[in-house]
Amino acid sequence: MEPTEDGASIDAFHRGRFFLAQPLNGGHRAGMDAMMLAAAVPSGFGGLVADLGAGAGGAGLAVLARCPQARALLVEREPAMAAFARQTLALEANAEIARRGSLLVADVALAGRARTEAGLGDRSVDIAIMNPPFNEARDRQTPDGLRKAAHVMDDGLLERWIRTAAAIVRPSGAVALIARPQSLAEILDAMGGRFGGLEVKPVHPRPDADAIRVVVRGRRGSRRAMRLAAPLVLHAADGNRFTAHADAICNGQASLFGD
Repeated sequence: MEPTEDGASIDAFHRGRFFLAQPLNGGHRAGMDAMMLAAAVPSGFGGLVADLGAGAGGAGLAVLARCPQARALLVEREPAMAAFARQTLALEANAEIARRGSLLVADVALAGRARTEAGLGDRSVDIAIMNPPFNEARDRQTPDGLRKAAHVMDDGLLERWIRTAAAIVRPSGAVALIARPQSLAEILDAMGGRFGGLEVKPVHPRPDADAIRVVVRGRRGSRRAMRLAAPLVLHAADGNRFTAHADAICNGQASLFGD
């Protein structure tokens, strides 16, 4: 980690294939969740992915690093976090992939004309990915305003974000999101009538532990039945090293759903 004069650190991901400018103090820092979310995009993807609530751009750039034909639109509401995303795209080390990325400062929860006027046009992207806030209001909250905005879920937020995803993806386009397992019922309800062919991937810290995350993927217009995919196990029963499969996913060497 390299601190900069403006309170950012420059952090390597995918074993140095790309870097993020992230806040040292306050705000949201990308980690494994962003890498697992990016891995929900098929390896051969060559269209436009919208990283909704992008923060510093971790998930979007992870897609660009793994999918050489992909383009990414980083969508972030908070100007302070958007400034980090802008720094990320401007890093010399990211020059090769950042030319395929762009930034839009906009609120994902906007609807209708307000959303399109903000730059999130109907049927404008191929895949929308999102890591929405998933701490509930009753959970212990951070006093940091930027971190709170990234982590704390307002009532109906998941439905609003999924509604936006359904509006902006093209016919047969897809959505993928990562969340806590307790949000699964709300996610499936919001997906209903909007996305089909749902795939649910549980993420377990160890083989004998309960899931700590779920990644859900769906496609517009699909009539395929919902599929509960084999789980991703992050660590073996003993030790803290990643399993080989988890390491490949978190470092851009494999896709989460095997496509």
